[in-house]
Amino acid sequence: MADSPASAPRFLAPAQVAELLAIDVDEVVALVISGTLRGAQLGAPARWRVAEDSIAEYLAEQTEEARRMALWRQADAASFPEVWGTQRPTR
Repeated sequence: MADSPASAPRFLAPAQVAELLAIDVDEVVALVISGTLRGAQLGAPARWRVAEDSIAEYLAEQTEEARRMALWRQADAASFPEVWGTQRPTR
């Protein structure tokens, strides 16, 4: 049974991805080349295309990275009295 058009992977042009992500087209191509976004050169002449589902994965990874960095900054900014209490150990 052949895949229906709804289940076939959808590919977007780098300009479309750049607009969605608010970055430059060159950055989109660099993300594809690095493997961060899934894509390939398709058609004749070959032009870069990005798998649409990889954009959601990329955004989820970026969101998780931002969350982790915020937690790191929060932990780094905490002072020892805030973390361990205000009492000094007795000697």
